[in-house]
Amino acid sequence: MPLSTFTPFERACLHPILCDKPALSFFEGALLGNGGLGAVVTTRPDAVAIHFGHNNVWDIRVAEDNKEQIGAFAEVFAKVKAIPADYATLDQDEWYRAYSRMTAENYAAPYPRPFPCGTLILGFDRREAELLGHRLDIATGLCEVSFLMADGRRGALQLFTAMDADRLWLRFVGADGRPAPSPFERVRLLPDPDTPRDFPAFAPAEDVAAHRLAFRQTLPALGERREKDRAFRLSVCASSALVNRNRINWSGVTEWMGSLERAIVERASFVACVQLDEGMASAVGGDAGDLPAPDHAAFESARDASRRVWVSYWDKSGVKLDDAFLERTWYHNLYFLNCATRAGVNCPGLWANWSYRGIGSAWHGDYHMNYNTQQPFWCAFSSNHLEKHLPYVDLVHFLLPISRKWAREYYGLRGAYFPHSAYPTEMTIMPYPVPTWGWEICETPWTVQSLWWHYLYTLDAAFLRERAFEPLKEATLFLVDYMRRPEAHGEQWGDDAYHIYPTAPPELYGLTPGLTKNFDCLVDLTLTKFVLKAFAQACDVLGGEIRDGEVELLTAIGDVLAHFPAYPTAEAAHGAVFVSVPGESAETVYNVPNPTMTVFPGEEHGLHSPPAEYAVAANSYRRQRIEGGNELVFLNLQGARLGLLDLERFKRQVQYCLLPNGACTDLALQVHGRYSDTTPYDFMVPMGIWFENFALPVVVNECLLQSYTGELRLFPNWPQGAGRAEFRTLRAVGGFLVSAACEDGAVEWIEVVSEAGAILKVINPWPGDVRCVAAAGERFLSGAVLWIETQPGQVIVLTPCREE
Repeated sequence: MPLSTFTPFERACLHPILCDKPALSFFEGALLGNGGLGAVVTTRPDAVAIHFGHNNVWDIRVAEDNKEQIGAFAEVFAKVKAIPADYATLDQDEWYRAYSRMTAENYAAPYPRPFPCGTLILGFDRREAELLGHRLDIATGLCEVSFLMADGRRGALQLFTAMDADRLWLRFVGADGRPAPSPFERVRLLPDPDTPRDFPAFAPAEDVAAHRLAFRQTLPALGERREKDRAFRLSVCASSALVNRNRINWSGVTEWMGSLERAIVERASFVACVQLDEGMASAVGGDAGDLPAPDHAAFESARDASRRVWVSYWDKSGVKLDDAFLERTWYHNLYFLNCATRAGVNCPGLWANWSYRGIGSAWHGDYHMNYNTQQPFWCAFSSNHLEKHLPYVDLVHFLLPISRKWAREYYGLRGAYFPHSAYPTEMTIMPYPVPTWGWEICETPWTVQSLWWHYLYTLDAAFLRERAFEPLKEATLFLVDYMRRPEAHGEQWGDDAYHIYPTAPPELYGLTPGLTKNFDCLVDLTLTKFVLKAFAQACDVLGGEIRDGEVELLTAIGDVLAHFPAYPTAEAAHGAVFVSVPGESAETVYNVPNPTMTVFPGEEHGLHSPPAEYAVAANSYRRQRIEGGNELVFLNLQGARLGLLDLERFKRQVQYCLLPNGACTDLALQVHGRYSDTTPYDFMVPMGIWFENFALPVVVNECLLQSYTGELRLFPNWPQGAGRAEFRTLRAVGGFLVSAACEDGAVEWIEVVSEAGAILKVINPWPGDVRCVAAAGERFLSGAVLWIETQPGQVIVLTPCREE
């Protein structure tokens, strides 16, 4: 019988997201979604307005001009090296200035981008009803917008997204939860007001029935390739007949409702279903679509089906913490993650599946492969939601052909060079080939890293063989070839190392004159080492399936690792620290936590490290200066890995970034980097819903359980004063599902389910002997690390031996 004292679903029920007034803005509205379809439920004193988006719906136009002028890496590199090293910036050089401008032209176009799918408006007469606020139950995804009627009755509009279809269901109920008269007198579909003028006009549905409204929007490809066009259709079907009526406008003139607005005839009961259809333009018709008939039975059936999906989702893992704020943060963000991504749908970009007008268009809402795209999936492994990682895996395979092509044609090397920025659209060249961020090397190992994690946390050899091995190999080929180029080693370097040159540290200098800050970046080194070792281990796992070319590659890996550059360091207060590039000041203000990249994502340093190495990593963490905007998850995860995270300060930072909708945005923290005293510290808020911050649960997970070394370390960053903590079936390296409880700094019990039958290694949290109970019986263990052989499906329970 499980030792856990709670069910995750019940804990999720304790953390609704509440708003006690109309939620006017996009960032106050309730976030709903099924991983494909996204909906933002905003409210105002006279209406409910629901904005729709979808991970598959994009403005698919892609600018790919100047292909011939971009040239090849070798010739561009030679010209960059020839620019005088005493220039203040490379932009002083006329050729470089013109070349940078030319290579940035395509990215400067306003497309591609996630395309907003329109808005549903339900209007009511303020003389008859008052909108009070809303409540979002994250356990089931049900949102209730509350009303006070003129006669004193209370009621609520209930909304949820179906989890098995791109539909939003709505109905009005009384205070008792039963069907009740609705205040809504009109319904309107509003195509996005900022639809580009050169787009085909939206088309109202051709066969709108008395109960339906719909419109279709074509999303054209550039040029004459009409067979590439995509489209979407937004439809609503109501239980009441919808009719066109006239009204008196502000000027006193009688006017009729527009083509996508209708009056609601029967208000004794209200149920509606909204459906989004998307795909190739040839497959999305101009009719109103095939929607289910909306009645209360259909609503309840869809709600029950959705609820079952959510219960199953929460059953994967859970936490029960005395610290209500941290527990709420954990559940809220796993709710958002489930709303934002699912297998079989495009991997979300920067802003996931929520957009309206210009919201969700910054940086094209694209894939930034130097952490932004990867970060949301960091929590998928330890939170035991591996299915959430699959859209990212699909993205890696989608990018593989163009990444191979760029490695071959631009760099003249084997393997695959993964891009800095990318889109879920057809591409023939890199979207951002500018020799600043376009020359970052870290994107390539970073892109494939989590595929190895997926194997480590499952020991699924089929996944390794079929989904992970090829991208790992292609990245490894490129990295080995890039480091063994003549320009990257030899006498000119004064050592026998293979260097990563040129490159650029993330979010910092770009290229510098003389390329003085464009070699051996810490993040490049640690991630390259990670991937080279991962590929070698993958070959060991697959054994006899390895081919001759891969044997040669393993030899090259050994050569590179035997001649690997030293990590850059500098002297700071209290000793040495890591810095992002050789020769850098320890006082540099960073945008991302560059000095602690070896802790994470490199996973080289942490609580397992020898004292001298740990001291450098810990000093780097304590002394680094971060300007804010890309660190909320990243930096605090690094702190947890070192056992140095101040939980109270972490909570204050989360609170600082918290939006009214329960999600966290990105905010600036300090000047003296890229931000000045006149920078609005909230300038990133209106850009969109930051998908990357849904990874916040991983910070809590790493405080409760760490396993990246292959050993389970229990409650490594849960201080004695933090209260009781219990977690259920967090996933660990080795294919283990781990549950445990801790109170007053003492671990009470550990329960482990072995999925793959690997050897279980647990860092002993108790000073004496340990009682180990499994199906085979009871035995007693001792030592600093407990080694236990397991069988697939076996359950192991560990408790301390108590003195009589």
